[in-house]
Amino acid sequence: MSSAAENPALDQIGPALSRLRRRTPAASRDLTRNLVLNVVADAPGEMTVGGLAAEMGVVQPVASRTVAACIADGLLRRAASQADGRRTVLELTEHGEAERARFAAEQRAVFEDITADWPPEERIEFARLLVRYTTDAAAWSRRRA
Repeated sequence: MSSAAENPALDQIGPALSRLRRRTPAASRDLTRNLVLNVVADAPGEMTVGGLAAEMGVVQPVASRTVAACIADGLLRRAASQADGRRTVLELTEHGEAERARFAAEQRAVFEDITADWPPEERIEFARLLVRYTTDAAAWSRRRA
């Protein structure tokens, strides 16, 4: 058996992640909202529009427009920073929390449908490893910043 570094499956990770993103069964608007709500909710501290732009990999005007739409839809609100009152931070509203939960439930249902033929232990192991990968990827990204 070849070593892990020589395994051709590793060369397929990038394309597979790209296909995964393209195959998400949600409207583009919902994908963006879900991303914004998760970035704000998962922030280790206060989240600003600039921080959101950096996390999403977009320029600040794009993040500003997205935030404005989320505020208009009652998903986010602007608040004064507790660390620096001159700064404005983003917070989820109750409606934003409910939408985030709705998105998560939809994504779980899709995952369960896609993996319906998998043995239960493989579904759970894949879910556990995917969550671990995203956690480690976020830490890697913070170290590089």
